[in-house]
Amino acid sequence: MEYLLDAHTHTLASGHAYSTMTEMVEAAAEKKLAVLGITEHAPLMPGSCKEFYFQNLKAVSREYYQEKFGVRLLLGAELNIIDYKGTVDLPVPTLKRIDLCIASMHRPCLKYGSREENTEAAVRAMDNPFVNIIGHPDDSRFPLDYLALVQAAKEKGVLLEVNNSSMNPGSYRMGARDNYKIMLDYCMRYQVPVVVDSDAHFRTAVGAHENASGVFEEIGFPEELVVNGNPEKFEKFLYRKQ
Repeated sequence: MEYLLDAHTHTLASGHAYSTMTEMVEAAAEKKLAVLGITEHAPLMPGSCKEFYFQNLKAVSREYYQEKFGVRLLLGAELNIIDYKGTVDLPVPTLKRIDLCIASMHRPCLKYGSREENTEAAVRAMDNPFVNIIGHPDDSRFPLDYLALVQAAKEKGVLLEVNNSSMNPGSYRMGARDNYKIMLDYCMRYQVPVVVDSDAHFRTAVGAHENASGVFEEIGFPEELVVNGNPEKFEKFLYRKQ
């Protein structure tokens, strides 16, 4: 299939990524992407930007990038889930100002919980009307009940991410490939769509999908459940509850 969007990337603003916004958009254009999401880490991630950064994203001309590079730029946040109630680290007034929200579990912001605790955290984060995607639900250190996760995503209209970087050799996330096979089996069973994201922290990784594509091919995952080939279908998830 043709991959036309990458919704999860980071720039220098995240503190541990190493390309500028313009470099990331240039890379997206080189990969012939139609849509690029830049989702900086929210404030509780060590070294990342403060809340005011997200409040002021209106200063960035999306039209400039569309006209110069032919890429629709979405500016958002990778929110940190900070407790097992699904609380995230930006308030609603700020979330209203941005284009896209991913909610993820990161060790600096949340202790490793039990399977039940982690699942409750992810499912309750989906109740936030501004959360569009659950990020990298793949790390065995944060075990999940994938049946419950997939059923909740279907009920609440939230995309589940297949994070390409989680399956890179040497990734610190454990068991991602095997965990995705379990999750994707349930997605096929319940007809729940997913989004493939690079989680790029440098321009050369923008649009990377080879690891995810390999898993899809291995298990026979249907293209129609991967929104990357249909930006219009993807964008319906951005505005489903607001």
